[in-house]
Amino acid sequence: MSSVSHTPVQVSFAALLRAFTRIGFLSFGGPAGQIALMHRKLVEERGWIGEGDFLHALNFCHLLPGPEAQQLATWIGWRLHGWRGGLAAGLLFVIPGAAIILLLSVLYALAANLTLVAALFLGIKAAVLAIVVQALLRIAGRALDTGLKRALALAAFAGLFLFDLPFPLIVLGALAIGIAVAAVRPDWLALKPGKGAAPTAARPWRSTLLAVLLWGAVWAAPMALVALTLGQEHVLWQIGAFFSQLALVTFGGAYAVLAYMAQEAVQGFGWLQPGEMADGLGLAETTPGPLILVTQFVGFLAAFRAPEPFSPLVAGLLGAGLTTWVTFAPCFLWIFALAPWIDRLGNAVRLKGGLAAVTAAVVGVIANLTVWFALHVLFAAVGEERFGMLRLYWPDLVSFDWRAGLLALLAGVLVFRLGWSVLRVLAVCGAGAVVLAFVL
Repeated sequence: MSSVSHTPVQVSFAALLRAFTRIGFLSFGGPAGQIALMHRKLVEERGWIGEGDFLHALNFCHLLPGPEAQQLATWIGWRLHGWRGGLAAGLLFVIPGAAIILLLSVLYALAANLTLVAALFLGIKAAVLAIVVQALLRIAGRALDTGLKRALALAAFAGLFLFDLPFPLIVLGALAIGIAVAAVRPDWLALKPGKGAAPTAARPWRSTLLAVLLWGAVWAAPMALVALTLGQEHVLWQIGAFFSQLALVTFGGAYAVLAYMAQEAVQGFGWLQPGEMADGLGLAETTPGPLILVTQFVGFLAAFRAPEPFSPLVAGLLGAGLTTWVTFAPCFLWIFALAPWIDRLGNAVRLKGGLAAVTAAVVGVIANLTVWFALHVLFAAVGEERFGMLRLYWPDLVSFDWRAGLLALLAGVLVFRLGWSVLRVLAVCGAGAVVLAFVL
């Protein structure tokens, strides 16, 4: 692990605000692009954070549930200006993308049935299919470097796709296996022995407890208000409770939880149609900010379609706001509570083992998402049948959408052969779908 430099750098709060405002509007390309942007702007160009500190904090953020790029931004702000800086950096990283996703969600809800918009989103969904396959291969190549990790990925895929096991059970099971294996055979998870924390290192219990109490209250406040005014049967309570639960198990980023979110939003709650989840991810791919902002799209549509006692638009805005709140408030809790412990946590071999196993299982989760997307993008009708605990999907071959297939093939060529960026692929496939709709 890189050595960590503790030399403080004097940065004005105004300069921090300017830097993260710019980063918030430019943070396209998913977590890899966002982390690279922060490294270039804050480490290479400004020298605000040392290389060792940056990498050490990034490893720490990979251990946490939630979007690692947003949490890294929060940590950098905290490092430079304490809680005030962390709050400012974390919010500025999210707000531009959240505002754009909200606007696009409103337009989607009002215009999704128009021929032009429907054609555009067919192209976006086909492109997203290729993008998700790329994410699967990239993460698998990096994460599955031992036999045990490959077995965990396969087991996670089978558990979700064939046996319909709950996503939290997959995550917690992998975490428990990883912790147990790290204690006896760390080499099975490609772990190196920890060096141990320095015995004289401070233990900031007071700061951690204060952060947990304060941000726990912030996290729970809107849910308490919904419970008192609308009750626990209202859609806003369902939205808040579901996405609060999701915030606790969001290891591996948006791709990892999307299949579970889609399953619950479509089959469990009936908030969305199957293809609409791919539409939402397409919107998140085209905007700055964390991909997990796709949750805001889901929250907006869920409340928009069950608005009582509000108007549909007001309900949608409340649903989007509540979803964003319960998705990102935990990120601040994790950073403010655990950042003072970063050196100790970085050497916790069992914890790293648990998270290594979770990362391996996430590959199986994303594989499940990939197959689920492929079925619902390429076929208009997908059947489902259960044989005891076994659950099988099969597509109606007659319902194959050749337009989606052609566009998905085009996206695959652009992504894998030509190496095009996400935005260019989405733009070309969207335009191609519009041309097919009006020419053929």
